[in-house]
Amino acid sequence: MSYTEGVFRDRNPIKRWLQQQRLHSAIGFAQTARESVRCVLDFGAGSGELCKYLVHEYPNATIICYEPCSDLLEEAKIELKGLPRVEFHASFNTIPQGQVDLLFCLEVFEHIPLSMRARSLGEVGALLREDGEAVFGVPVEVGLPALYKGMFRMSRRYGAYDAKPMHVLKATLGMPPKDRPIGYLPPDVEVHNEHMGFDHRVFRKALGEQFALTKASASPFPLLGTAICPEAYFVVRKRAA
Repeated sequence: MSYTEGVFRDRNPIKRWLQQQRLHSAIGFAQTARESVRCVLDFGAGSGELCKYLVHEYPNATIICYEPCSDLLEEAKIELKGLPRVEFHASFNTIPQGQVDLLFCLEVFEHIPLSMRARSLGEVGALLREDGEAVFGVPVEVGLPALYKGMFRMSRRYGAYDAKPMHVLKATLGMPPKDRPIGYLPPDVEVHNEHMGFDHRVFRKALGEQFALTKASASPFPLLGTAICPEAYFVVRKRAA
């Protein structure tokens, strides 16, 4: 099953709606004037679903689809075939640094091992212009969201790492399990495949150490916050030199 089929075309209509809504939310949280944006980057673009919207939302911009997993990048090239102004990159080193006006990074950092987090955040900072903006979206995997997500996962794959009753209970109580398994995506990308164990509160602190946080919100209903919503969003800018 492709990433697009497993995520954006899931048989559950609520999951499909939530996955689309998080993309709309991310674009809505960006604060940079759209007409001034000349370069937008999707950092960890997956199958390119967000880029489909970015092409239309930012008509004056080059859209950079950056995805280091070779299988996902090939899927993105198929999904985005024929769309204008899209560039594909498999390596951070091939992207011009300091040229990005607006960067989106959605559903990525929950998969990055903690030992690689600081380096990956440094890469984001290196890509941004001095006045550039980055929008991060990560799942909420503690509290009430951990409970309803855990129940959904148990209904599909009971006993898997993210569908064990004890893990769900610990995450619901705000103490997510720390023994997160490591996997690999081709060609050699080290990842946590499961969201379980990720803590958006810790991630927010890491962002604050490297960037200036300008907005924190939630999706799909911002007023309800991360106590109820399944996604957390953080908008940041580079710190003044």
